[in-house]
Amino acid sequence: MITVFGSINMDLIATTARLPKPGETVAGTGFATAAGGKGANQALAARRAGSTVNMAGAVGKDEFAAPAIALLSEAGTGLSKVNHVDGPTGTALILVGGDGENMIAVVPGANGTVSPDDAEAAVAAMQPKDILMLQLEVPPAAVEKALDAARKKGIRSVLNLAPLIADAPHLGRLADIVIANETEFELLAGQEGMTAGDREAALKRLHGETGQTLIVTLGADGVIAIRDGELVRAKGLKIEPVDTVGAGDTFCGYFAASLDDGLDFETSLRRAAIAGSLACLKAGAQPSIPLSAEVANKL
Repeated sequence: MITVFGSINMDLIATTARLPKPGETVAGTGFATAAGGKGANQALAARRAGSTVNMAGAVGKDEFAAPAIALLSEAGTGLSKVNHVDGPTGTALILVGGDGENMIAVVPGANGTVSPDDAEAAVAAMQPKDILMLQLEVPPAAVEKALDAARKKGIRSVLNLAPLIADAPHLGRLADIVIANETEFELLAGQEGMTAGDREAALKRLHGETGQTLIVTLGADGVIAIRDGELVRAKGLKIEPVDTVGAGDTFCGYFAASLDDGLDFETSLRRAAIAGSLACLKAGAQPSIPLSAEVANKL
Protein backbone atom coordinates (compact mmCIF):
# COMPACT_ATOMS: atom_id res chain seq x y z
CA MET A 1 0.00 0.00 0.00
CA ILE A 2 1.13 3.54 -0.78
CA THR A 3 0.33 6.71 1.14
CA VAL A 4 0.93 9.95 -0.74
CA PHE A 5 1.43 12.95 1.54
CA GLY A 6 1.29 16.08 -0.55
CA SER A 7 -0.51 18.70 -2.57
CA ILE A 8 -3.91 18.78 -4.24
CA ASN A 9 -4.57 21.50 -6.83
CA MET A 10 -6.87 22.59 -9.56
CA ASP A 11 -4.91 23.32 -12.73
CA LEU A 12 -5.91 26.23 -14.96
CA ILE A 13 -4.29 25.52 -18.32
CA ALA A 14 -3.82 27.92 -21.24
CA THR A 15 -2.20 26.81 -24.49
CA THR A 16 -0.21 29.13 -26.74
CA ALA A 17 1.72 28.78 -29.97
CA ARG A 18 4.87 29.54 -27.96
CA LEU A 19 5.67 30.47 -24.39
CA PRO A 20 5.91 34.24 -23.76
CA LYS A 21 9.14 35.97 -22.88
CA PRO A 22 9.26 38.09 -19.68
CA GLY A 23 6.96 41.09 -20.08
CA GLU A 24 5.45 39.77 -23.31
CA THR A 25 1.79 39.01 -24.04
CA VAL A 26 0.95 36.25 -26.52
CA ALA A 27 -2.42 35.07 -27.82
CA GLY A 28 -3.78 31.89 -26.34
CA THR A 29 -5.13 29.04 -28.44
CA GLY A 30 -7.10 27.16 -25.79
CA PHE A 31 -8.09 26.89 -22.13
CA ALA A 32 -9.03 24.01 -19.85
CA THR A 33 -9.21 23.07 -16.20
CA ALA A 34 -7.96 19.78 -14.78
CA ALA A 35 -7.29 18.28 -11.37
CA GLY A 36 -3.63 18.47 -10.41
CA GLY A 37 -1.11 19.03 -7.64
CA LYS A 38 2.03 16.93 -7.45
CA GLY A 39 0.71 14.85 -4.57
CA ALA A 40 -2.63 14.12 -6.19
CA ASN A 41 -1.01 13.45 -9.57
CA GLN A 42 1.38 10.93 -8.08
CA ALA A 43 -1.40 9.29 -6.08
CA LEU A 44 -3.53 8.86 -9.19
CA ALA A 45 -0.55 7.52 -11.16
CA ALA A 46 0.18 4.94 -8.48
CA ARG A 47 -3.50 3.98 -8.37
CA ARG A 48 -3.74 3.63 -12.16
CA ALA A 49 -0.58 1.54 -12.01
CA GLY A 50 -2.46 -0.91 -9.81
CA SER A 51 -1.52 -0.08 -6.21
CA THR A 52 -3.81 0.53 -3.26
CA VAL A 53 -3.32 4.22 -2.50
CA ASN A 54 -4.28 6.64 0.27
CA MET A 55 -4.03 10.40 -0.25
CA ALA A 56 -3.19 12.74 2.65
CA GLY A 57 -3.44 16.51 2.17
CA ALA A 58 -5.97 19.33 2.09
CA VAL A 59 -8.48 21.10 -0.15
CA GLY A 60 -10.41 24.27 0.51
CA LYS A 61 -14.11 24.96 0.83
CA ASP A 62 -14.62 26.44 -2.62
CA GLU A 63 -15.83 25.48 -6.09
CA PHE A 64 -12.50 23.80 -6.92
CA ALA A 65 -12.50 21.37 -3.97
CA ALA A 66 -14.77 18.69 -5.44
CA PRO A 67 -13.29 18.60 -8.97
CA ALA A 68 -9.75 18.61 -7.52
CA ILE A 69 -10.31 15.18 -5.95
CA ALA A 70 -12.89 13.80 -8.40
CA LEU A 71 -10.52 11.60 -10.42
CA LEU A 72 -8.85 10.33 -7.24
CA SER A 73 -12.27 9.35 -5.91
CA GLU A 74 -13.33 7.71 -9.16
CA ALA A 75 -10.12 5.67 -9.20
CA GLY A 76 -10.77 4.34 -5.68
CA THR A 77 -8.07 6.31 -3.87
CA GLY A 78 -8.51 6.53 -0.09
CA LEU A 79 -9.37 10.12 0.84
CA SER A 80 -10.04 9.93 4.58
CA LYS A 81 -6.81 11.87 5.30
CA VAL A 82 -7.74 14.77 3.00
CA ASN A 83 -8.76 17.74 5.15
CA HIS A 84 -11.39 20.27 4.02
CA VAL A 85 -10.26 23.65 5.37
CA ASP A 86 -11.49 27.22 5.17
CA GLY A 87 -10.15 29.14 2.19
CA PRO A 88 -9.30 28.24 -1.42
CA THR A 89 -8.10 24.98 -2.87
CA GLY A 90 -4.57 25.16 -4.26
CA THR A 91 -4.32 26.26 -7.87
CA ALA A 92 -1.70 26.00 -10.58
CA LEU A 93 -1.63 28.48 -13.46
CA ILE A 94 -0.11 26.68 -16.43
CA LEU A 95 1.00 27.89 -19.85
CA VAL A 96 1.73 25.20 -22.44
CA GLY A 97 3.62 26.15 -25.62
CA GLY A 98 3.28 24.59 -29.04
CA ASP A 99 6.34 22.39 -28.43
CA GLY A 100 4.79 20.87 -25.29
CA GLU A 101 7.02 22.78 -22.85
CA ASN A 102 5.34 24.61 -19.99
CA MET A 103 5.55 27.38 -17.40
CA ILE A 104 3.75 26.99 -14.07
CA ALA A 105 2.90 29.27 -11.14
CA VAL A 106 1.47 27.50 -8.08
CA VAL A 107 -0.72 29.20 -5.46
CA PRO A 108 -0.68 26.92 -2.36
CA GLY A 109 -4.12 27.69 -0.91
CA ALA A 110 -5.20 24.81 1.35
CA ASN A 111 -1.89 23.01 0.73
CA GLY A 112 -0.24 25.65 2.90
CA THR A 113 -2.27 24.49 5.91
CA VAL A 114 -0.88 20.94 5.88
CA SER A 115 0.89 20.54 9.21
CA PRO A 116 3.36 18.29 11.05
CA ASP A 117 0.37 16.93 12.99
CA ASP A 118 -1.21 15.91 9.68
CA ALA A 119 2.05 14.20 8.74
CA GLU A 120 2.15 12.29 11.99
CA ALA A 121 -1.46 11.17 11.57
CA ALA A 122 -0.85 9.99 8.01
CA VAL A 123 2.19 7.91 8.95
CA ALA A 124 0.52 6.55 12.08
CA ALA A 125 -2.10 4.87 9.87
CA MET A 126 0.59 3.07 7.82
CA GLN A 127 2.26 -0.32 8.20
CA PRO A 128 6.05 -0.95 8.00
CA LYS A 129 5.71 -2.70 4.60
CA ASP A 130 3.99 0.37 3.10
CA ILE A 131 5.56 3.11 0.96
CA LEU A 132 5.31 6.83 1.78
CA MET A 133 5.58 9.19 -1.19
CA LEU A 134 6.17 12.94 -0.78
CA GLN A 135 6.88 16.10 -2.78
CA LEU A 136 7.60 19.72 -1.84
CA GLU A 137 4.31 21.54 -2.48
CA VAL A 138 3.26 21.39 1.18
CA PRO A 139 5.15 23.11 4.04
CA PRO A 140 8.69 21.76 4.56
CA ALA A 141 8.07 21.24 8.30
CA ALA A 142 5.26 18.82 7.47
CA VAL A 143 7.42 16.95 4.95
CA GLU A 144 10.25 16.67 7.48
CA LYS A 145 7.91 15.32 10.16
CA ALA A 146 6.50 12.73 7.77
CA LEU A 147 9.98 11.57 6.74
CA ASP A 148 11.11 11.37 10.36
CA ALA A 149 8.01 9.44 11.41
CA ALA A 150 8.38 7.04 8.50
CA ARG A 151 12.00 6.30 9.33
CA LYS A 152 11.16 5.59 12.97
CA LYS A 153 8.42 3.20 11.88
CA GLY A 154 10.53 1.41 9.26
CA ILE A 155 8.45 2.65 6.33
CA ARG A 156 10.17 3.19 2.97
CA SER A 157 10.00 6.83 1.88
CA VAL A 158 10.18 8.18 -1.66
CA LEU A 159 10.74 11.93 -1.95
CA ASN A 160 10.36 13.81 -5.21
CA LEU A 161 12.44 17.00 -4.92
CA ALA A 162 9.88 19.14 -6.73
CA PRO A 163 9.20 21.97 -6.86
CA LEU A 164 12.68 23.33 -6.24
CA ILE A 165 12.78 24.98 -2.80
CA ALA A 166 15.59 26.09 -0.50
CA ASP A 167 14.95 23.21 1.93
CA ALA A 168 15.31 20.56 -0.79
CA PRO A 169 18.95 19.60 -0.02
CA HIS A 170 18.17 19.14 3.69
CA LEU A 171 14.94 17.21 3.14
CA GLY A 172 16.57 15.14 0.43
CA ARG A 173 18.95 13.63 2.98
CA LEU A 174 16.04 12.27 5.05
CA ALA A 175 14.40 9.98 2.48
CA ASP A 176 15.24 6.42 1.50
CA ILE A 177 14.71 7.09 -2.21
CA VAL A 178 15.08 10.51 -3.86
CA ILE A 179 13.74 11.38 -7.31
CA ALA A 180 14.88 14.61 -8.98
CA ASN A 181 15.10 16.10 -12.44
CA GLU A 182 18.42 17.47 -13.71
CA THR A 183 18.00 20.94 -12.20
CA GLU A 184 16.79 19.63 -8.86
CA PHE A 185 19.67 17.18 -8.68
CA GLU A 186 22.16 19.99 -9.25
CA LEU A 187 20.74 21.76 -6.18
CA LEU A 188 20.96 18.56 -4.18
CA ALA A 189 24.56 18.03 -5.26
CA GLY A 190 25.52 21.70 -4.89
CA GLN A 191 26.90 21.92 -8.42
CA GLU A 192 25.45 23.84 -11.37
CA GLY A 193 25.89 23.15 -15.08
CA MET A 194 26.63 19.44 -14.78
CA THR A 195 27.82 17.37 -17.71
CA ALA A 196 26.77 13.73 -17.95
CA GLY A 197 30.11 12.79 -16.38
CA ASP A 198 29.65 15.28 -13.57
CA ARG A 199 26.21 13.81 -12.87
CA GLU A 200 27.54 10.28 -12.60
CA ALA A 201 30.32 11.40 -10.28
CA ALA A 202 27.87 13.32 -8.10
CA LEU A 203 25.53 10.34 -7.92
CA LYS A 204 28.37 8.11 -6.76
CA ARG A 205 29.56 10.70 -4.24
CA LEU A 206 26.16 11.34 -2.68
CA HIS A 207 25.28 7.66 -2.66
CA GLY A 208 28.56 6.92 -0.92
CA GLU A 209 27.81 9.54 1.72
CA THR A 210 24.18 8.58 2.43
CA GLY A 211 23.54 5.10 1.06
CA GLN A 212 20.32 6.44 -0.46
CA THR A 213 18.83 5.32 -3.73
CA LEU A 214 19.06 8.35 -6.05
CA ILE A 215 17.12 8.74 -9.30
CA VAL A 216 17.55 11.54 -11.85
CA THR A 217 15.01 11.93 -14.62
CA LEU A 218 16.47 13.25 -17.88
CA GLY A 219 13.42 13.98 -20.04
CA ALA A 220 13.79 12.47 -23.50
CA ASP A 221 17.07 10.84 -22.41
CA GLY A 222 15.32 8.61 -19.88
CA VAL A 223 16.60 8.17 -16.35
CA ILE A 224 19.81 7.41 -14.48
CA ALA A 225 19.91 6.07 -10.93
CA ILE A 226 22.22 4.57 -8.35
CA ARG A 227 21.31 1.81 -5.92
CA ASP A 228 23.52 -0.48 -3.87
CA GLY A 229 26.59 1.09 -5.45
CA GLU A 230 25.50 0.39 -9.04
CA LEU A 231 24.49 2.90 -11.71
CA VAL A 232 21.34 1.92 -13.59
CA ARG A 233 19.83 3.52 -16.70
CA ALA A 234 16.42 3.22 -18.33
CA LYS A 235 14.84 4.70 -21.43
CA GLY A 236 11.33 5.89 -22.07
CA LEU A 237 9.66 6.05 -25.47
CA LYS A 238 10.54 8.16 -28.51
CA ILE A 239 7.58 10.52 -28.81
CA GLU A 240 6.47 13.91 -30.06
CA PRO A 241 5.21 15.52 -26.83
CA VAL A 242 1.84 17.26 -26.72
CA ASP A 243 2.07 18.42 -23.09
CA THR A 244 4.81 17.58 -20.59
CA VAL A 245 2.76 18.68 -17.54
CA GLY A 246 2.49 15.76 -15.13
CA ALA A 247 5.07 13.54 -16.83
CA GLY A 248 7.40 13.64 -13.84
CA ASP A 249 4.55 12.92 -11.44
CA THR A 250 3.47 9.98 -13.57
CA PHE A 251 7.02 8.64 -13.41
CA CYS A 252 7.06 8.94 -9.62
CA GLY A 253 3.68 7.29 -9.10
CA TYR A 254 4.44 4.40 -11.42
CA PHE A 255 7.86 3.89 -9.89
CA ALA A 256 6.43 3.68 -6.36
CA ALA A 257 3.66 1.36 -7.53
CA SER A 258 6.18 -0.90 -9.24
CA LEU A 259 8.20 -1.21 -6.03
CA ASP A 260 4.97 -1.81 -4.12
CA ASP A 261 4.17 -4.61 -6.57
CA GLY A 262 7.54 -6.25 -5.89
CA LEU A 263 9.14 -5.56 -9.27
CA ASP A 264 12.92 -5.32 -9.41
CA PHE A 265 14.56 -1.91 -9.48
CA GLU A 266 15.53 -1.82 -13.16
CA THR A 267 12.08 -2.96 -14.31
CA SER A 268 10.48 -0.37 -12.03
CA LEU A 269 12.56 2.38 -13.63
CA ARG A 270 11.74 1.22 -17.15
CA ARG A 271 8.01 0.94 -16.42
CA ALA A 272 7.97 4.40 -14.84
CA ALA A 273 9.90 5.95 -17.74
CA ILE A 274 7.46 4.50 -20.27
CA ALA A 275 4.50 5.77 -18.25
CA GLY A 276 6.07 9.23 -18.11
CA SER A 277 6.52 9.22 -21.89
CA LEU A 278 2.89 8.23 -22.47
CA ALA A 279 1.73 11.03 -20.17
CA CYS A 280 3.23 13.53 -22.63
CA LEU A 281 0.83 12.46 -25.38
CA LYS A 282 -2.29 14.03 -23.85
CA ALA A 283 -3.08 17.42 -22.29
CA GLY A 284 -3.56 17.90 -18.55
CA ALA A 285 -1.70 16.44 -15.60
CA GLN A 286 -4.21 13.84 -14.39
CA PRO A 287 -6.18 13.13 -17.59
CA SER A 288 -2.91 12.22 -19.32
CA ILE A 289 -1.81 9.59 -16.78
CA PRO A 290 -1.90 6.21 -18.59
CA LEU A 291 -3.57 3.07 -17.32
CA SER A 292 -1.48 0.06 -16.36
CA ALA A 293 -2.49 -1.88 -19.47
CA GLU A 294 -1.31 0.93 -21.76
CA VAL A 295 2.11 0.87 -20.12
CA ALA A 296 2.31 -2.92 -20.17
CA ASN A 297 1.77 -2.88 -23.94
CA LYS A 298 4.96 -0.80 -24.32
CA LEU A 299 7.25 -2.77 -21.99
